[in-house]
Amino acid sequence: MKTTTLLLLWALPLCTMAQDFTPMEDVNHVTDLTLDSLEKASTARPTAGSSRRGDNPVLFLVGNSTMRTGTLGNGDNGQWGWGYFFHEYFQEDKITVENQALGGTSSRTFYRQLWPDVKKGIRPGDYVMIELGHNDNGPFDSGRARASIKGISPTDSLVVTIQETGVVETVYSYGEYMRRFVRETRELGAHPILVSLTPRNAYDDNHRVTRVSDTFGLWARQIAEELDCPFIDLNEISAEKYDQMTEWKFNYHFYLDHIHTSAFGARLNARSAAEGLAACTHPEAQPLIALMGDLSLPTTGVKRQEGKPVVFLVGDSTVKNEDKDEDGMWGWGSQAAEVFDTTLITVQNSAQAGRSCRSYLREGRWDKVYNDIQPGDFVLIQFGHNDAGNELDHGKARNDIEGTADSSHVYRVRTDEEVRNEVVYTFGWYLTKMIDDVRQRGGTPILVSLTPRNEWTDGRIERRNDSFGRWYREVAEQTNVPFLDLHNISADAFDELGQEATQAYYKHDHTHTSKIGAKLNAHSIAKGLRDMNSPLAQYLLP
Repeated sequence: MKTTTLLLLWALPLCTMAQDFTPMEDVNHVTDLTLDSLEKASTARPTAGSSRRGDNPVLFLVGNSTMRTGTLGNGDNGQWGWGYFFHEYFQEDKITVENQALGGTSSRTFYRQLWPDVKKGIRPGDYVMIELGHNDNGPFDSGRARASIKGISPTDSLVVTIQETGVVETVYSYGEYMRRFVRETRELGAHPILVSLTPRNAYDDNHRVTRVSDTFGLWARQIAEELDCPFIDLNEISAEKYDQMTEWKFNYHFYLDHIHTSAFGARLNARSAAEGLAACTHPEAQPLIALMGDLSLPTTGVKRQEGKPVVFLVGDSTVKNEDKDEDGMWGWGSQAAEVFDTTLITVQNSAQAGRSCRSYLREGRWDKVYNDIQPGDFVLIQFGHNDAGNELDHGKARNDIEGTADSSHVYRVRTDEEVRNEVVYTFGWYLTKMIDDVRQRGGTPILVSLTPRNEWTDGRIERRNDSFGRWYREVAEQTNVPFLDLHNISADAFDELGQEATQAYYKHDHTHTSKIGAKLNAHSIAKGLRDMNSPLAQYLLP
């Protein structure tokens, strides 16, 4: 083995070296302090193998902050690692996923400091998925002292003395550490899987998401081929998805910096890892693939007919309510057949009572609509009634931050069901996300202001044009989206009816409409589409 003392290396010109031992540049420029408290980190991470159920296998995740952010990995700073969500893709009565990753670790520091304890919990038949490399940079012998030698050489090494502690350590190449993870996993009777890095929030000169196909991605693949080990190119799978996004959408998949993901990015990477595993043809991965769950994307279940576009309705109880008792509460979406020619277009009412745009998104309801949208479809987006109040971090935890700024805040949410950390955005941000998503899928978004409440002042029904009305208009201007002002169109109609006659158009309270109230709002939708000269107006009844 070729061993080089770091002090001697510095004294010699690099051109005389057979291998370039200069450390990788730290392109992340992120300070992750998790390793500064290994004792605390050890108590936060599960004891290796403690998740095992009976004789079921365990899938151990070995990685850094892109797999598990922070010491606790609970999103308390708005950042999430994909390992937190990876268990969702497995049959948990047959296998457990145990996230042993820790922020700030490199292949070198994880191998030296954490891997010995992880190995204690590994049994024959288990699996170990390894994604390391983001932190294999910086100084060899000071500070975090976590750099590995570039490449995959099995013989190159450096003997270093850590300046702060005086500890003498031999440093190997990134590839050599990967070899050791793979070999030692197999020595324990378990099955290793190498995974390339998650993408960073960066573009190359062609405005494509930057890949690591010539460094860590290449090296991990080379070691997998050398040792005949399953390999998942997570970097490429996720980067391909990011390439399809607007830059604005790409950016919010990260939080606070360009390396650590938000919940959006962590979920995307988790699905990419699952998809990569499911597509892996290596024999050693097949038993694990058999333990995976259904990877199909959630959908609304809309029944499409050839040649007919779909108009999706998303919103709250004013769009979809009980919609069955003649004397009950109805949403205007139930009366869509009163205004749309259903022989030409399919109406899919995917609204849900009690939801704000925040809770609609959090519960995965928006994902179902998003996955169903096809080019030529339309999406009417109307929220607001449940987006205001004082329940940002408790109760139903459905309120948004007021306004339309591209901003957010991390809240510690406490409800009867759970305590969790959640990044909450502004009302306008959620609307902008939905608009952007629809366009990405080739559909046409139409922003619809909320229905008026049955509250009157000086002979006129309420107008919320100084709050939600203003925010709707601001989003419409910022995104150049068609805006249907249902709020004022219906309010004008109620003003003509008068306060006393309007009472019959509401049921039980000042927000929810009766059947005739729902019909009035549906006809207001039709009027708005015609006044806008919307392409959707061609599907209206005469």
